[in-house]
Amino acid sequence: MLKYIKSDLPASIVVFFVALPLCLGIALASGAPLFSGVIAGIIGGIVVGALSGSKVGVSGPAAGLAAIVLTAIGSLGGYENFLVAVVLGGAIQLLFGVLKAGIIGYYFPSSVIKGMLTGIGIIIILKQIPHFFGYDTEPEGADSFIEMSGENTFSAILNMFNNITIGSMIIGIIGLGIILLWDKVLSKKAKFFQVIQGPLVAVVIGIAYFAVTSGMETFAILPKHLVSVPIPEDATSFFNQFSFPNFGAITNPEVWITAFTIALVASLETLLCVEATDKIDPHKNVTPTNRELLAQGTGNILSGLVGGLPITQVIVRSSANIQSGGRTKLSAIIHGFLLLISVIIIPTLLNMIPLSVLAAILLVVGFKLAKPSLFKKMFALGWKQSVPFTVTVVGIVFTDLLVGISLGLLVGIIVILLKSYQNSHFLHIEDKSNGKHKIKMTLAEEVTFFNKGAILKELYSLPRDTYLELNLMKTRYLDNDIIEILDDFAFKAKERNIDIKLVSKRGVVENPESFFEFFRHRPKSSLSLS
Repeated sequence: MLKYIKSDLPASIVVFFVALPLCLGIALASGAPLFSGVIAGIIGGIVVGALSGSKVGVSGPAAGLAAIVLTAIGSLGGYENFLVAVVLGGAIQLLFGVLKAGIIGYYFPSSVIKGMLTGIGIIIILKQIPHFFGYDTEPEGADSFIEMSGENTFSAILNMFNNITIGSMIIGIIGLGIILLWDKVLSKKAKFFQVIQGPLVAVVIGIAYFAVTSGMETFAILPKHLVSVPIPEDATSFFNQFSFPNFGAITNPEVWITAFTIALVASLETLLCVEATDKIDPHKNVTPTNRELLAQGTGNILSGLVGGLPITQVIVRSSANIQSGGRTKLSAIIHGFLLLISVIIIPTLLNMIPLSVLAAILLVVGFKLAKPSLFKKMFALGWKQSVPFTVTVVGIVFTDLLVGISLGLLVGIIVILLKSYQNSHFLHIEDKSNGKHKIKMTLAEEVTFFNKGAILKELYSLPRDTYLELNLMKTRYLDNDIIEILDDFAFKAKERNIDIKLVSKRGVVENPESFFEFFRHRPKSSLSLS
């Protein structure tokens, strides 16, 4: 890992600045202690980062679980009882990993993954615009269309215009200018500008601006527009920020239901993020998904034991890591240590960082995820790619991440069914002479129950007095449902004077009495013809 330390160290600093407000904001949105988000970020970086097989993925608390956490804390009777569910959820994730459930991650359609990346990019931009101008009613890291304040994503932007904070806006614009100048110009001029990242310079300038303008009536930035890290007075008060699970609640069935919900949602969100992260990784590394579930499960067990929120791999931090040049898991690990060291040693300094500067960093991250060129590319691929993509994007923007992805997956499955319906067979009318229709039907390589409707429609629309050649030479797999259809049709074919010639690798037969007998096939299983 040390081979790429020159790339990983600067990237880890950028990820740290992105992760810090998100950890605090997600904890606030979850109704949990602020420090619980930081704990999850630290464990997600150090522990999960070390155990994971992902080179560029970054883990921590996720906005997608905030609503579940908020509800569970209330229904389970307190945060300590909820932590039991986090520990059990981690154990269930370990079981998922042992059972190799990570293979599910390979079955998410590419159009949905790209829609997820684009939707998250748009949400980042829309959610950060108010913070950029100093309107901080919503916690950082929120992704739901309906916000905690009662506003929605778009009404918050409209209300922002009547609540602009001059100081936040000025340093936000300066910070964004610095980041863009670094990214587009200076980083190409000298290696120094690649080692010292633009976001770090923007944050330092932001702290300096806060210090210089403190006390000014117009240009000062008030504490509510700054990062807010809990500041312990001494070692005792620091350790008092940790909470521990009340294992007396383990017999409560609701705790187990919550644990399974956390395990399922966190695992799905992680697998989606793994697919998305691997897709945007310029070095095309492939993450072992089962190992990722084991790493996430271990992280959640530890997080629950010391008072942290549930952990998943998260796309915002992961994409920030990739965009900043991160090459190995060392970047994620260092970012975890930076979180740990900073909240112990320099919490006061952290609380001088304007939220608008961090919003500027996230605006750039969001734009790189939602480039307009991607829309053009997806629509050029046709409706089978563009429809699931668009539904995912719109769903994420107008609901939240999990609902948007679910809608995209549902549409993606419908598209697959339509494609399967259309591509199950090829029909060719060869001859109509002598009063006998001669038709050749060639079945596809894989024919499953998805194809029942198309094949049924075709068979039962054949006219009387037809000679049907049913060609299965290319078919490697024939589902039991299809064989049943053929068997039933053979019976009806006699009534309609339809002759059937069956051509397959098992031989050629005219008007088989039974398709099951021809394939020497038991009705309860399916047929492999390879």
